[in-house]
Amino acid sequence: MKKHQLVFRKKAGRLCLWRPVGVGLFLLCFSPAVYGGALDQKVTVNVKKATLQEAIAAIVQQTDYGISYNVDEISHIHDVSLSVKDESFEEALRQCLAPYGFTFSLHGQTVVISAANVPEREVEGVVVDAAGEPLVGVSIIGHQKGAEDVRCITDINGHFKLKVPGGGNKTKLTFRFIGFEEKVVEATSKPMRVVLREDTQKLNEIVKIGYYDQRRGNLTGSVTSVMMDDILEPNMTTIDQALEGRIPDLLFMQNSGEVGATARLRVRGTSTLVGNREPLWVLDGFVLQDPVDVSTEQLNDPDYINYVGNAIAGINPQDIERIDVLKDASATALYGTRASNGVIVVTTKKGRPGPPSISYANNTKFTLRPRYSDRNINLMNSQERMSFGKDLCELHYVFPSGMPMVGYEGAYYRYQTGQITYDEFLAECARYETTNTDWFKLLTQDAWTQQHTLSISGGSESTRYYASIGYTSETGTIKTEYVDRYTASMNIMTNITHDLMANVRLNGNIQKKNHLPSDVAVLDYAYNTTRALPAYNEDGSLYYYKNHGYSSVGDGSKHYNQYDYNIINEMNNTSDEYSGNTFMASVDLTYKVKDIVDLTAAASYSRSSTLQTTWYGEKTNYVAILKNGEADEVPIPGETGYCELPYGGVYNTTNTINESFTGRLQANLHWSFGDDKQHLITSTAGYEVNMARSNGISDQTRGYYKDRGMKYVMMDSESLDDFPLYKEWLAAGHRSLTAGKTNQLSGYLTAAYSYYNLFTVSLSGRFDASNKFGSRSNEKFLPVWSVSGRWNVKDTFFPTSDKLGELSLRLSYGKTGNMLDGETPNLLINQGTMDAFYGENTSTVASLPNPNLRWEQTDQYNIGLDLNLFDGRLLFSTDFWYKYTTDAFASVNVALVNGVSSYRMNNGDIKNKGFSFSLSGYPIRNKDWKLYLSTNYSYASNTVQTNTSETYIIDNYLNGTAIVDGRPIGTFYSYKYLGLNPNTGVPMFDDYQDRQHLLAGKTLAEVVPQVMVESGNRDPDFTGSLYATLTWKQLSLNTNFNYRIGSKIRLFALYEPVIRGVSSDKNVRKEFVNRWQKPGDEKYTDIPVLISPSDPSYADYNLHWSSGVSAAQSGVPKFAYSLWNMYDDSDLRVVPGDYLRLSSLTLSYNFTSQQLASTFLKSLRLSFNVTNVFTLASSKLDGQDPTQASFTGVNLSTRPAYTFGLNVSF
Repeated sequence: MKKHQLVFRKKAGRLCLWRPVGVGLFLLCFSPAVYGGALDQKVTVNVKKATLQEAIAAIVQQTDYGISYNVDEISHIHDVSLSVKDESFEEALRQCLAPYGFTFSLHGQTVVISAANVPEREVEGVVVDAAGEPLVGVSIIGHQKGAEDVRCITDINGHFKLKVPGGGNKTKLTFRFIGFEEKVVEATSKPMRVVLREDTQKLNEIVKIGYYDQRRGNLTGSVTSVMMDDILEPNMTTIDQALEGRIPDLLFMQNSGEVGATARLRVRGTSTLVGNREPLWVLDGFVLQDPVDVSTEQLNDPDYINYVGNAIAGINPQDIERIDVLKDASATALYGTRASNGVIVVTTKKGRPGPPSISYANNTKFTLRPRYSDRNINLMNSQERMSFGKDLCELHYVFPSGMPMVGYEGAYYRYQTGQITYDEFLAECARYETTNTDWFKLLTQDAWTQQHTLSISGGSESTRYYASIGYTSETGTIKTEYVDRYTASMNIMTNITHDLMANVRLNGNIQKKNHLPSDVAVLDYAYNTTRALPAYNEDGSLYYYKNHGYSSVGDGSKHYNQYDYNIINEMNNTSDEYSGNTFMASVDLTYKVKDIVDLTAAASYSRSSTLQTTWYGEKTNYVAILKNGEADEVPIPGETGYCELPYGGVYNTTNTINESFTGRLQANLHWSFGDDKQHLITSTAGYEVNMARSNGISDQTRGYYKDRGMKYVMMDSESLDDFPLYKEWLAAGHRSLTAGKTNQLSGYLTAAYSYYNLFTVSLSGRFDASNKFGSRSNEKFLPVWSVSGRWNVKDTFFPTSDKLGELSLRLSYGKTGNMLDGETPNLLINQGTMDAFYGENTSTVASLPNPNLRWEQTDQYNIGLDLNLFDGRLLFSTDFWYKYTTDAFASVNVALVNGVSSYRMNNGDIKNKGFSFSLSGYPIRNKDWKLYLSTNYSYASNTVQTNTSETYIIDNYLNGTAIVDGRPIGTFYSYKYLGLNPNTGVPMFDDYQDRQHLLAGKTLAEVVPQVMVESGNRDPDFTGSLYATLTWKQLSLNTNFNYRIGSKIRLFALYEPVIRGVSSDKNVRKEFVNRWQKPGDEKYTDIPVLISPSDPSYADYNLHWSSGVSAAQSGVPKFAYSLWNMYDDSDLRVVPGDYLRLSSLTLSYNFTSQQLASTFLKSLRLSFNVTNVFTLASSKLDGQDPTQASFTGVNLSTRPAYTFGLNVSF
């Protein structure tokens, strides 16, 4: 180091300094000169948090010495504190310099400061993550008081080595890596092992929009982001299950506990009347399509159980890294059509640099079947049902003709007709009383689920990879039902050059499912069949009784014919199978043009093939109805035989192939400028082309023998002549082909400006042009756009606050749109085939022309607030939103002379409004203990304004599928219950029977509000959750509570099973024990009397007057079927659907690397999970589970389950 002498020149009593030009030294000497000439001159100094230069100056200015030192060695040293009083100049200077590794020497009147000759020492070690995986590229900074910082990064094995100054001073090492918590440790002489833990908060600083990534600090829209590892629990087999209760403004509705049943999802209400209301799924930046085109009517029906699954059903949850739910227009506008329903962006896992790491995850779940002992099953046992039957017989109740002669009724009949003696009658009754057939045990089972995922991850700094294979096997709680899924995925990221990066992703899955056909209603049967009815004969063979088990099968003339029926036989000889495979491939190429601009070319291809089959075997009651005879009987020929299927069974198939290709060119700008880089402009612009093709074939066949080599019966023309109905069916043809083609061109642009991180304004827009959007050019294009902003209130008013980490305000407005598939303003013609009678091709009208057809458009407003307190220990976020949809599509009825009964038009508006908030934090967070609490709460409501003239039937108003002007979607109606007639015990309603003229000439839509009452909505107003995690060292306990408020549900039908009379094969609910039996009982019960079919008034009660001929002639619409249906559908049977459920309870243990040191394992995690632990609900449910909210029958509730989880890496 060069040292330079100071030259002093005295002017007017002041000491001036002269420094030779071009020298890298800084010379200090302040204040008037004091000439003493001795190092023991006394000085007094008191400085705090000063630079070392300032501390030296404070000492020297009290002496007559000059100072010389190397600026580069000293200028970076800060936070120096020194306090000496009347200390010698030499001692004061030593105390100031020694802690920082400096010494000094005297040269005449100049003190020369130099670095002490301290030997260096080497520090080395390895940096790993919590799973024991090496981390590549970790930045390490070594800091020692008085010495320059030293730096290095970890290599591919996570190893580091750096030289630090020796001596007695301690060296602190700071470890920093993106996505991980920063860690500071003291360097040791032994090899170090440093474990970094993921920082979930930092990972969430990036939001995945799909087309691009955005810093949360600049986010102007409403987006909720969750890491899959934080929300995925051992019992979950699909991605959407992990979202329940975790996302504010997302309504999760599971309407069945059957295996493979898919939940309905709604993001911020409903934005369309007849269109698809499900959110859009995006996987790694590309929109996913459903594997099978389920109709929107089915998807929007709250009673429809979707076994096919949604677009994401085939993806393994273990392959998912994070999920971002986009909720307002500023976030969703880039996705154009269907963005009004919200967008769920799913991002798959990527590889981590380092040596190959193999991970294995296994979850084994045990699900409990329903049992008669369950509190929600309030049914009679055999003894109770026998006593009930005895009471009916003593009342001379006339039972339905042709009913099975079982139970007390059957034994009594045989005794009365002389078939058995009295003693035999008593013995038979005793046997029936103890039969107690356990239908739940026979028809359902405790189910096992297994999930296996094997993955490998690794790579170098330039290339990373992740690959996995998975297998999931779910056996259904209902016997014969199952879901099997095989998955495979691969993700490779590589830097081809310094400026060119490629990302290749492959995903494939195979799904196989089996459910029973919908008309084999096992749960309905278990609930409504007497336990006195045996399932097996004494010799072990199946017990059959006569029944017409399928209401809509066969020629109408056989409606009252009965055939052998056994529910176990129906289950074993029917199936509704689904077999599908999906392959997806995508590639991104990103080229960095400059530091501020990069270009991306991306493409995606997907192909799905599905086969759906429905089979009814020749031994079923279904086929017996078609055959008009039993399986072992010879079919009856001729017109009078009514035989529609002489041999074999029924086999219906639907095969669908969907292909989709998406290509994208995109440019991204990230430009910061200004003296302090205070200005930031970001922009994304691109074009996208999408082509979709679909082909399908459906076939209905008869004469199929599954168990005889899957063959069809062969019949010659002469044999066919013996069965004219079958021949007629064959001649009609039952094969249909479908094909679809959609081409779409889209352009999109987003631009945002930020200033000093104080505020951000953003604009985004998109247009879509497609062959399905209309004939006029101004209707082919719909501009979808939004404008939004974010204001950083904290940095504006409280920039120095330590406790306040963030306080930001978000505002957004935007316009999105929707167009129904298959709709066009043009006249559409269905081309038919050759007509044998006319000898020419025929065509039919498919859609009437409507040149005024416009897009559905939705205006969306959002205001949000984000708050971060105490360094992330308390987080709060809230949003208030409003959506207004105009030109909503609706069905309009037209005269049949037009060739169609209805067509779509713009004829409605929808208003949605709501708010949500989420609160989370760490009340406890120290070395050993952590308590994390999180809660969210959402409110949503909607109102429909429509002049639709669509014709509904009374069922639509009773189940909430009718669209009613001025009311929310999902509103349902009930009959106003007025009590029991004190003389007859029948329920009373004001049904205008004595004022029929007031209803004459009115439509059903006008009559319903007049004769019925609004019961509420099937969807809740409020939903929320409470999540808690308590961690002690490696042991964690997680709880997840979900709740909903404001929905209404209807109790299971009480009288519908016995409307045509109490049949001996039917069970009844225990409520009938408390039924009305004599005048005065109406004061104590609301359960009506049981009227015998022999009663003269039975027919009047069993057929409502509005269903009669006279009412039709008077122009009164049918608004009720019978008095008993009115009772089941009365407001008396409507109860709150509110509940609080402990949905999940998980105990887990993570083994430390020290515990696994003697094994070959890098990490090990064991967990035990219990789902559906308990539910608090209205006592009016009388035990019925609030998830059993179907209005069409008994559905399986979500069942308690126990899951053991194992996660290991090596």
